[in-house]
Amino acid sequence: MNNISSLTKQATMSFIKEFKEFAVKGNVIDMAVGIIIGSAFGKIVNSVINDLIMPLVAGILGAPDFSNLYVPLRSDVPKGVALADAQAIGPVFAYGNFITEVLNFVILAFAIFMMVKAINRLKKKQEEAPAAAPEPPKQEQLLAEIRDLLKNR
Repeated sequence: MNNISSLTKQATMSFIKEFKEFAVKGNVIDMAVGIIIGSAFGKIVNSVINDLIMPLVAGILGAPDFSNLYVPLRSDVPKGVALADAQAIGPVFAYGNFITEVLNFVILAFAIFMMVKAINRLKKKQEEAPAAAPEPPKQEQLLAEIRDLLKNR
């Protein structure tokens, strides 16, 4: 019985050690930072979409709110009432939320595309800038001087 307990304890300790090594690796921490920044960026993009873009789109198309757009699938469902009320009466083909989500996706994809494009432009400028060559060690400098002196003789 002690052998089983000992083996279980060793397996548990090995598992904990493995998990600890995994959790503190740089990749996991980088991923966590990316998720946090992505979440914050998502809130900004949602605000831009909901507070700035969608009112303009709704003003142009004349629909104050896409989420209430639907087509009744039965004659007893009235058109022009709120979507929730229409769904309570009967089946409806609710396409308004889909339009909103597609617009959100297109705007988000465009924002990410522009961000990646700007980052790539910055990387390209950094790659084009010639990096200063590191100074060679003193031994190599002395050997180069000796070589040049011997060449001149």
